[in-house]
Amino acid sequence: MTAPLTPPPPPHEPSPHEPSPHEAWPPSPGGYAGVAAAPHDGAHGQDGPGMKTELREAAVITVGVALTGVLLGLLWVWLAPKVPLVGELSDGSWVVYFKDTEGEQAIGVDGTFTLLALACGAVSAAAVFVWRRRGGVPLVVALGVGGLLGSLLAWRLGVWLGPDSDVIAHAQAAGKGVTFSAPLKLGAKGALLAWSLAAMLVHLGLTALFGPRDPEPFPPYGSASKDGYGAPTA
Repeated sequence: MTAPLTPPPPPHEPSPHEPSPHEAWPPSPGGYAGVAAAPHDGAHGQDGPGMKTELREAAVITVGVALTGVLLGLLWVWLAPKVPLVGELSDGSWVVYFKDTEGEQAIGVDGTFTLLALACGAVSAAAVFVWRRRGGVPLVVALGVGGLLGSLLAWRLGVWLGPDSDVIAHAQAAGKGVTFSAPLKLGAKGALLAWSLAAMLVHLGLTALFGPRDPEPFPPYGSASKDGYGAPTA
């Protein structure tokens, strides 16, 4: 008596969700559904045209911000408080002293320069951001260097346009006991950095709040994603 013959099992049909033996899995991050990733062009690296363009823009920003120091110097001469001095004759020689020994005009001169420099830094950073709408190390460095050069230019211009720096000659020309203004003097040299610091901080803040965002990376294999790519987890 013979056993009934069992029919052979049907050939295995691959599921549409299973990868083909000729198809790599998981798919490459650069392309799905038969779309190949674009080859990387090494010519546009850090030394490519993009960096050259940024360096040119940084040079223009540095020069433009530095020349704005002329405006800061003019505003400093106009808005800085006057420090009153008085000249007197003592033993045949002129002596110059402060008319108000307890006055705070000298501190106000430094404070005025610092506040004006902070305002110039904020305005220059906002102007650069509106022009470029992005960040970048060259732009931030250009703002810092340009702000320092602009502060130096404003300081020297203010001293030159302000009252005569030769107080003895000024006292002789004014006469004995006549009040005259002291020359502009920046006692706190740290105020020269106010423009650079304000410009860099404001530009970094604007870039963080309103700058372009980096694209979202592809989800890792094994996690579900909104567009259906990636294998669902168990």
